[in-house]
Amino acid sequence: MFNIFSLIFKYIFIIIIYMFIFSIIRLIYLDIKGINLTPTGDFAYLKLLNRKDTLPFKIDEYYSIKNVLSLGRSGGNDIIIKDPYISKKHFKIVEDEKEFFIEDLGSANGTFINDERIEDVVKLNNGDRIKISNIEFIFVNR
Repeated sequence: MFNIFSLIFKYIFIIIIYMFIFSIIRLIYLDIKGINLTPTGDFAYLKLLNRKDTLPFKIDEYYSIKNVLSLGRSGGNDIIIKDPYISKKHFKIVEDEKEFFIEDLGSANGTFINDERIEDVVKLNNGDRIKISNIEFIFVNR
């Protein structure tokens, strides 16, 4: 009788070990799958400077800018960030003749370029830091 119980517990223990190893491998796979590499191509993009795991909402590392890019809380924006300090329509970036311009859309807490609040349309230069709420992006123009 004791041999049967020890045999059953041995197999249960082996199954638990294999399930643990499988869950570790699955977590590693999901972590590697979630890594966004630097975007390739000849276009401008916004790169998040904050650590993603410190923010209480979902956000990507990179956002490519094709012609127009809008950011805000509402669903009609290209970048949707569910932060209470971000307006429904916070700012937009527009490309015009290979130059990029950012415009604050009347947000309550403002949009900051290199730590200066913008009031009008401002031309973006490569390496400019865009800050809204506690989120900071860097503008990269290739």
